[in-house]
Amino acid sequence: MLMRILLPTIMDELNKQLPDEVVLKRAFKDPSYFNLLVDKYEAAFLRKALGIVKKQEEAEDIVQETFVKIYKYGHKFKKEAGIEFKSWAYKILMNTSFTHYQDLKKTAGNTEYLDPLLYEDKPSEKDLDLATINDAKAAVQAVITKMPEHLAKVLKLYYLEDMSYDSICKVEKIAITTLKMRLFRAKRLFQKISTEN
Repeated sequence: MLMRILLPTIMDELNKQLPDEVVLKRAFKDPSYFNLLVDKYEAAFLRKALGIVKKQEEAEDIVQETFVKIYKYGHKFKKEAGIEFKSWAYKILMNTSFTHYQDLKKTAGNTEYLDPLLYEDKPSEKDLDLATINDAKAAVQAVITKMPEHLAKVLKLYYLEDMSYDSICKVEKIAITTLKMRLFRAKRLFQKISTEN
Protein backbone atom coordinates (compact mmCIF):
# COMPACT_ATOMS: atom_id res chain seq x y z
CA MET A 1 0.00 0.00 0.00
CA LEU A 2 2.75 2.46 0.97
CA MET A 3 4.64 1.56 -2.21
CA ARG A 4 1.60 2.45 -4.33
CA ILE A 5 1.46 5.87 -2.64
CA LEU A 6 5.20 6.60 -2.87
CA LEU A 7 5.86 5.27 -6.38
CA PRO A 8 4.19 8.16 -8.30
CA THR A 9 6.06 10.72 -6.15
CA ILE A 10 9.39 8.98 -6.70
CA MET A 11 8.71 8.71 -10.45
CA ASP A 12 7.84 12.44 -10.62
CA GLU A 13 11.14 13.34 -8.94
CA LEU A 14 13.12 11.06 -11.25
CA ASN A 15 11.39 12.51 -14.31
CA LYS A 16 12.24 16.07 -13.17
CA GLN A 17 15.92 15.12 -13.16
CA LEU A 18 15.88 13.95 -16.79
CA PRO A 19 17.69 16.17 -19.32
CA ASP A 20 15.28 18.46 -21.22
CA GLU A 21 15.95 16.81 -24.58
CA VAL A 22 15.04 13.38 -23.12
CA VAL A 23 11.82 14.79 -21.67
CA LEU A 24 10.99 16.33 -25.05
CA LYS A 25 11.60 13.03 -26.84
CA ARG A 26 9.43 11.14 -24.34
CA ALA A 27 6.68 13.76 -24.73
CA PHE A 28 6.09 12.60 -28.31
CA LYS A 29 5.08 9.16 -27.02
CA ASP A 30 3.44 10.38 -23.81
CA PRO A 31 2.33 14.07 -23.98
CA SER A 32 2.10 14.27 -20.18
CA TYR A 33 5.92 14.52 -20.13
CA PHE A 34 5.66 17.92 -21.82
CA ASN A 35 4.18 19.29 -18.57
CA LEU A 36 7.64 18.88 -17.03
CA LEU A 37 9.06 21.36 -19.54
CA VAL A 38 6.14 23.74 -19.07
CA ASP A 39 6.55 23.62 -15.27
CA LYS A 40 10.29 24.20 -15.56
CA TYR A 41 10.28 27.12 -18.03
CA GLU A 42 6.87 28.81 -17.87
CA ALA A 43 7.66 31.38 -15.14
CA ALA A 44 11.02 32.36 -16.68
CA PHE A 45 9.50 32.61 -20.18
CA LEU A 46 6.70 34.79 -18.83
CA ARG A 47 9.16 37.14 -17.10
CA LYS A 48 11.20 37.43 -20.32
CA ALA A 49 8.15 38.03 -22.54
CA LEU A 50 6.70 40.52 -20.04
CA GLY A 51 10.00 42.40 -20.09
CA ILE A 52 9.60 42.80 -23.85
CA VAL A 53 5.89 43.54 -24.33
CA LYS A 54 5.07 44.99 -20.87
CA LYS A 55 1.55 43.57 -20.94
CA GLN A 56 0.53 40.43 -19.05
CA GLU A 57 -2.03 39.10 -21.56
CA GLU A 58 0.28 39.58 -24.54
CA ALA A 59 3.15 37.93 -22.65
CA GLU A 60 0.94 34.95 -21.76
CA ASP A 61 -0.05 34.56 -25.43
CA ILE A 62 3.62 34.62 -26.44
CA VAL A 63 4.53 31.98 -23.86
CA GLN A 64 1.66 29.72 -24.89
CA GLU A 65 2.58 30.05 -28.56
CA THR A 66 6.22 29.33 -27.70
CA PHE A 67 5.32 26.05 -25.98
CA VAL A 68 3.14 25.04 -28.93
CA LYS A 69 6.08 25.66 -31.29
CA ILE A 70 8.49 23.76 -29.04
CA TYR A 71 6.18 20.76 -29.09
CA LYS A 72 5.39 21.05 -32.80
CA TYR A 73 9.01 21.43 -33.93
CA GLY A 74 10.65 19.48 -31.11
CA HIS A 75 11.44 16.57 -33.44
CA LYS A 76 13.82 18.92 -35.29
CA PHE A 77 15.85 19.66 -32.15
CA LYS A 78 19.07 17.67 -31.95
CA LYS A 79 21.48 18.13 -29.08
CA GLU A 80 24.87 19.00 -30.53
CA ALA A 81 27.98 20.73 -29.30
CA GLY A 82 27.03 24.31 -28.54
CA ILE A 83 23.27 23.76 -28.83
CA GLU A 84 21.39 23.19 -25.59
CA PHE A 85 17.62 22.75 -25.31
CA LYS A 86 17.37 25.82 -23.06
CA SER A 87 19.00 28.18 -25.57
CA TRP A 88 16.96 26.66 -28.43
CA ALA A 89 13.74 27.19 -26.44
CA TYR A 90 14.67 30.77 -25.53
CA LYS A 91 15.42 31.49 -29.17
CA ILE A 92 11.90 30.34 -30.07
CA LEU A 93 10.54 32.60 -27.31
CA MET A 94 12.46 35.62 -28.61
CA ASN A 95 11.44 34.95 -32.23
CA THR A 96 7.80 34.58 -31.17
CA SER A 97 8.02 37.88 -29.28
CA PHE A 98 9.47 39.59 -32.35
CA THR A 99 6.72 38.12 -34.56
CA HIS A 100 4.09 39.51 -32.19
CA TYR A 101 5.79 42.88 -32.41
CA GLN A 102 5.69 42.74 -36.24
CA ASP A 103 2.00 41.78 -36.19
CA LEU A 104 1.18 44.69 -33.89
CA LYS A 105 3.11 47.01 -36.17
CA LYS A 106 1.19 45.80 -39.26
CA THR A 107 -2.16 46.13 -37.48
CA ALA A 108 -1.33 49.70 -36.48
CA GLY A 109 -0.40 50.50 -40.09
CA ASN A 110 -3.86 49.45 -41.36
CA THR A 111 -5.74 52.12 -39.38
CA GLU A 112 -8.13 54.18 -41.51
CA TYR A 113 -7.95 57.98 -41.38
CA LEU A 114 -11.60 58.24 -40.38
CA ASP A 115 -11.14 55.92 -37.43
CA PRO A 116 -12.66 57.66 -34.37
CA LEU A 117 -9.80 56.38 -32.21
CA LEU A 118 -7.51 58.80 -34.01
CA TYR A 119 -9.54 61.73 -32.68
CA GLU A 120 -9.78 60.70 -29.05
CA ASP A 121 -8.03 62.85 -26.46
CA LYS A 122 -6.28 59.96 -24.77
CA PRO A 123 -4.39 57.19 -26.61
CA SER A 124 -5.94 53.73 -26.75
CA GLU A 125 -4.41 50.78 -24.90
CA LYS A 126 -3.24 49.36 -28.25
CA ASP A 127 -1.42 52.61 -29.09
CA LEU A 128 0.27 52.55 -25.70
CA ASP A 129 1.42 48.96 -26.32
CA LEU A 130 2.91 49.91 -29.69
CA ALA A 131 4.61 52.91 -28.15
CA THR A 132 6.06 50.67 -25.44
CA ILE A 133 7.30 48.19 -28.05
CA ASN A 134 8.83 50.96 -30.15
CA ASP A 135 10.48 52.42 -27.04
CA ALA A 136 11.83 48.98 -26.12
CA LYS A 137 13.18 48.46 -29.62
CA ALA A 138 14.87 51.88 -29.55
CA ALA A 139 16.27 51.16 -26.09
CA VAL A 140 17.72 47.82 -27.26
CA GLN A 141 19.31 49.51 -30.27
CA ALA A 142 20.72 52.29 -28.05
CA VAL A 143 22.31 49.73 -25.73
CA ILE A 144 23.77 47.71 -28.61
CA THR A 145 25.42 50.81 -30.09
CA LYS A 146 27.27 51.34 -26.78
CA MET A 147 28.77 47.84 -26.91
CA PRO A 148 32.09 46.87 -28.50
CA GLU A 149 31.51 45.91 -32.14
CA HIS A 150 32.58 42.24 -31.82
CA LEU A 151 30.10 41.67 -28.96
CA ALA A 152 27.26 43.68 -30.52
CA LYS A 153 27.64 41.79 -33.81
CA VAL A 154 27.28 38.28 -32.34
CA LEU A 155 24.31 39.44 -30.25
CA LYS A 156 22.57 40.82 -33.37
CA LEU A 157 23.37 37.75 -35.49
CA TYR A 158 22.12 35.28 -32.89
CA TYR A 159 19.03 37.02 -31.48
CA LEU A 160 17.90 39.42 -34.18
CA GLU A 161 18.92 37.59 -37.36
CA ASP A 162 18.24 34.11 -35.94
CA MET A 163 21.53 32.59 -37.12
CA SER A 164 22.78 29.27 -35.75
CA TYR A 165 26.06 28.91 -33.85
CA ASP A 166 27.65 27.23 -36.87
CA SER A 167 26.59 30.01 -39.25
CA ILE A 168 27.87 32.73 -36.93
CA CYS A 169 31.18 30.89 -36.51
CA LYS A 170 31.60 30.77 -40.29
CA VAL A 171 30.75 34.46 -40.73
CA GLU A 172 32.96 35.59 -37.85
CA LYS A 173 35.65 32.94 -38.51
CA ILE A 174 35.73 31.88 -34.86
CA ALA A 175 35.40 28.63 -32.91
CA ILE A 176 32.16 27.68 -31.14
CA THR A 177 33.85 28.06 -27.74
CA THR A 178 34.87 31.62 -28.68
CA LEU A 179 31.32 32.37 -29.84
CA LYS A 180 29.83 31.04 -26.59
CA MET A 181 32.19 33.20 -24.57
CA ARG A 182 31.38 36.29 -26.69
CA LEU A 183 27.64 35.70 -26.37
CA PHE A 184 28.00 35.24 -22.63
CA ARG A 185 30.00 38.47 -22.32
CA ALA A 186 27.66 40.31 -24.70
CA LYS A 187 24.56 39.32 -22.72
CA ARG A 188 26.21 40.31 -19.44
CA LEU A 189 27.37 43.66 -20.85
CA PHE A 190 23.96 44.31 -22.44
CA GLN A 191 22.32 43.77 -19.06
CA LYS A 192 24.85 46.02 -17.30
CA ILE A 193 24.47 48.88 -19.80
CA SER A 194 20.67 48.64 -19.85
CA THR A 195 20.44 48.83 -16.05
CA GLU A 196 22.71 51.87 -15.96
CA ASN A 197 20.41 53.85 -18.27
